[in-house]
Amino acid sequence: MSFRNILDLVILSAVWGASFLFMRVATPEFGAIALMELRVSIALAFLLPFFVARSGLAELRVHWKPICFVGVFTTAIPFCLLAWATLSLTAGSVSIVNATTPIFGALVAWLWLDEKLATRQVVGLLLGFAGVVVLLGDRVGETGSAALTGAFTALGASTLYGLGANFARRYLDGVSAVTVSTGSMISATVLLLPGALLTWPQGPVSPEAWLSVLIMGVASTGIAYLLFFRLLKSVGPARALTVTYLVPLFAILWGGMFLAEPVTAGMLAGGTITLLGTSLATGLPLRRSLRAAAD
Repeated sequence: MSFRNILDLVILSAVWGASFLFMRVATPEFGAIALMELRVSIALAFLLPFFVARSGLAELRVHWKPICFVGVFTTAIPFCLLAWATLSLTAGSVSIVNATTPIFGALVAWLWLDEKLATRQVVGLLLGFAGVVVLLGDRVGETGSAALTGAFTALGASTLYGLGANFARRYLDGVSAVTVSTGSMISATVLLLPGALLTWPQGPVSPEAWLSVLIMGVASTGIAYLLFFRLLKSVGPARALTVTYLVPLFAILWGGMFLAEPVTAGMLAGGTITLLGTSLATGLPLRRSLRAAAD
């Protein structure tokens, strides 16, 4: 990959990893729905100039139905699910569970698109889920059922991401990334608005929470979407997939640096097993994929 592609990959991993940190800070004050409404509306405001510059309205009119589906099921709902998960799990833990997204993508492709699963992919599916179980081992002892609720909530987001990726692959192939991203934010903003108004925080919100949602909307959503689709176009899905392995590393790093979140043996073991399972389930060995990203 070129230097710019490597830089895009690192920046994308860092800003997506930071989104879990921002959710940990802001969700308790805003609530999940209000926070995600702010996130997608800020991202929409950021993306609109790119959308207008590319004259995306005509394309959006043609493909608005599948784009709306993607906005609801790969943006609005999973964003809220991940925010709820951060109420009971650390940023690093939620990011590791979310790293199972490619596993669900492979499973949905098998069930829906009749793509065959090789033996190694089946092993990867089992390993991925085993990694989540290991990850939660010490967390259950600390927070009881709350950790399990958080894990299943995050897994729900991963499932929707996997479904949405296959849906977009089938129905939005050839549609520009800017149009899909902007249209998704529009539908997510509209869907979440009523709930956000009903659950808007009654008391004052701290400056730290406001700063978190602002950075999350611009960097972890708007810029991240543009970086991901540019990377996807430049290097293809196989190499772009390496972001899956790097996001949890940054999430754990940011959580430790800024929130003093502990890095436990269970987290390291569960994360390693989950990422190994993900690499097998996607047919992309971890060491080879990271090496390919540097080529």
